[in-house]
Amino acid sequence: MILRSPSSVLPRTLDEFQEWESVDGFKYEWNDGKIIRFGKLKKKHLFIIRRLQQLFYRTVAFQKGSALIMEQDVMLSGIQMRRPDLAYFSGTQIDASLTSEKEPIPEFLIEVISPTDDAENVEEKLVEYFNANVKVVWHIYPENEVVYVYTSRKNVFICTDLDICSAAPVMPDFAISARELLSTSV
Repeated sequence: MILRSPSSVLPRTLDEFQEWESVDGFKYEWNDGKIIRFGKLKKKHLFIIRRLQQLFYRTVAFQKGSALIMEQDVMLSGIQMRRPDLAYFSGTQIDASLTSEKEPIPEFLIEVISPTDDAENVEEKLVEYFNANVKVVWHIYPENEVVYVYTSRKNVFICTDLDICSAAPVMPDFAISARELLSTSV
């Protein structure tokens, strides 16, 4: 096991980036030599992620060994490493990754968008996700109480109130109303 020590020195290559651990508590992504910093997780975001995990644990996919992983490094290409808030990997993908050099690409990703997230960067990542053959992307805007469910860059369903947000066709039983997802009342 290699122990990484935190460093304030910024990495210059993807290999250095993958071994690097920041000292400031922020989340970082790598995009063709550019290091992108993201804000810290807000309390409401953590609440939403917990609710999504609880929903996932009730799915057939979970029972078949799949995983919904928080802030997993996802290699979209040889020059792009992103860390979506949640990434879905099927049990088959997880098992195959043990013997394959190829990095698995999640079929379903979730991003919880903060008011400080740059709209251009959010759109750039959406393009990258679909170019890498992701099938469903959710953009959750907690402050606006809306979820954008993308099945392509051109096909988006906007969920508010009682609209059902679904991960179909990847996980048809992963579905929740926008209100249930975003309400902080327990």
